[in-house]
Amino acid sequence: MSWDRDISSKNAAEIALMREAGRVNAEALAAVRELLQPGVTTADLNAAAEEILRKHGAYSPFKNYGQPPFPGSICVSINEQLVHGIPGNRKLQEGDIVSVDCGTVLEGFIGDSAFTAGVGEISPMARKLIEVTEQALYVGIAMMRTGNKTGDVSAAIQQYVEAQGFHVVREYTGHGVGRKMHEGPQVPNHGTPGTGVLLRPGMTIALEPMVLIGTHRTRVLSNQWTVVSADGSLTAHQEHSVAITEGDSLILTVP
Repeated sequence: MSWDRDISSKNAAEIALMREAGRVNAEALAAVRELLQPGVTTADLNAAAEEILRKHGAYSPFKNYGQPPFPGSICVSINEQLVHGIPGNRKLQEGDIVSVDCGTVLEGFIGDSAFTAGVGEISPMARKLIEVTEQALYVGIAMMRTGNKTGDVSAAIQQYVEAQGFHVVREYTGHGVGRKMHEGPQVPNHGTPGTGVLLRPGMTIALEPMVLIGTHRTRVLSNQWTVVSADGSLTAHQEHSVAITEGDSLILTVP
């Protein structure tokens, strides 16, 4: 599937609405982050996010999305789980690293962002993985400027991550976001400078580096949603929704 034919440019009023959705999304993720401790279930994390969304009259675009319908309002992915982990009865344990992806629909527009964090004391390698993945996000955002191309963003992420000794996923990408959760353009985590779609003011993109320690290869579990590293090694995921402007890009999913 190519989303590049479905690129939607937003005006200033629409970007302001996306900024409000992004603020709510950031609040929901902050509530989840506060609960990251041993013994808490992934369903507890989902409930905390849903409570914030309800408070603001918002809802998740994730719930009932796809086939089979995704059952959660957030994705909670632990350790070797890269993305699309389903909330449930699993309890967090000391040393886990947890990736949480949250979406918010508010007044018809979507905010989409994610973070990875540790539960209690984590290994030095896990800490480095999280730091590299977060920095890769900002390396990519710095390239999201009018006149650059999506390949410039992708290449910057890939070059940074691989220079740190890690791997970027191949099958899953960042994407345009707005009235729909998945719009054009696709923005992979690997690429070639000077290729891809030209970035223009008004484009809004959810950029999401997905980083693996041992391999770039992944597989999907039998629940048909959860993506894990093929070799069982640790993974991490960071994401912000970003608007392209005439100058520096604008991060939409911050408090």
